Amino acid sequence: MAHAGKVFKVKNGQKTKQFTWRVKYRAPEGHVPEWLSESGFPTKKLAEDWGNEQERLIREGTWIDPQKAGATFGEFARTFMASRKKRGRTVGTRWDKLEGHVLPRWDGVPMRKISWFDVDTWQQTIDLADVSRGHCVSLMSTVMTAAVDAGYLTVNPLFGRRRTKETSGDAARPKPPKIARDGGPRPEDALLLAERLGPAVGVHVLTTAFTGLRWGEGLGLHRDNVLLPRRQPWGAGVFECPILRISEEYAEYQERDEHGTKKGYVVQLEPTKNDGSTRDVDVPPFLEQLLRRHLADWQHPRVFCTPSGKPWRRGNWARTFRPACDGREEREKRQGVAYRAGWEPILPGLDMRALRALHDTMQSEIGVKEPLAFEAAGHRRPGIKRHYQKPTPAMRAERLAGLEDAFWRAMGNLKMSALWGRELSRPPKGVDLLKIA
Repeated sequence: MAHAGKVFKVKNGQKTKQFTWRVKYRAPEGHVPEWLSESGFPTKKLAEDWGNEQERLIREGTWIDPQKAGATFGEFARTFMASRKKRGRTVGTRWDKLEGHVLPRWDGVPMRKISWFDVDTWQQTIDLADVSRGHCVSLMSTVMTAAVDAGYLTVNPLFGRRRTKETSGDAARPKPPKIARDGGPRPEDALLLAERLGPAVGVHVLTTAFTGLRWGEGLGLHRDNVLLPRRQPWGAGVFECPILRISEEYAEYQERDEHGTKKGYVVQLEPTKNDGSTRDVDVPPFLEQLLRRHLADWQHPRVFCTPSGKPWRRGNWARTFRPACDGREEREKRQGVAYRAGWEPILPGLDMRALRALHDTMQSEIGVKEPLAFEAAGHRRPGIKRHYQKPTPAMRAERLAGLEDAFWRAMGNLKMSALWGRELSRPPKGVDLLKIA
């Protein structure tokens, strides 16, 4: 039980008759020191009541250590970041949001003084797209939930709250789309782009468009994981088709130490994004042909890399990819500069993410069943059906036939019979891709 005692004031080194009350109360088990105190109370009763209240909170498990009660958001955010071992890209993104937007406002603010009203008001003023504002608030909430778990707070005031979004002025106007075409990219766009970029880069483009690999997954694809056989028992036989095994990816990010100090940009090989991303993706017959030719021509372990065998950096890739999509002017030959042909735009704004989205759009168009559509895209299907419904060989054959047909239909629309001067063999019409061995 808490008990109080007098604390006499001192003036000029001499104890006076004036005093206040100090209370001592027992700290939680294992706490150092075992007894804690608080002074400055005008009466004995107020001191003992305060101490008894602290012991009640300790018994209930809602007590906050005075050493932690005054911690600022910035102090704990740095502790939080040092204790969370995430993928390098995730860590870099979190630090960018903290340093660029969150800490300039909340670094020195005690966490116990942060309210939802203040945070919601602040997030409306951030000069970012609305979705990025939400990411900043979500990161703040994650940090403060960890502060609750670490005993710095009793409750996270941001948890489960709905942000106020702008609905007036420019916010109410629709944003111009990145790709100025209804329906997004077509298979024909992917083919034109691949033909323009040449076989080494073009096969990367087509693989993304017809298998849905993420950017980093494509860069991390090793030749040992390309065109492996899938053998799946079905009926009285076995279904067979080639697959790409996605088990790792490259991430480009700014490396930091445990204190958040910048150490420079790196391109690092990492595990896949989540458990749904580690997967085997079935390859349609036309792409199997292209990949076999590419593997025969390509000497590097990584299937989609620079000519020197290094992973693409985003800046270098953009210098290659963007002119092919957006077009470029002709450059005449002059001393020290080679001639460069002009290119008409294929689809301004097109990028690798849009090609991944094209794959998912085609899956919907050809009626790929949900269990397989989620698997192929590397998405974790929500809900209980994830545990009940599994992809079957019939679903896989239907998807392969649909993608194969989409490719050849696009080739016909463009009046193309070859890519990069190489003829492709087309499966005879009516051939069932459900191969039962």
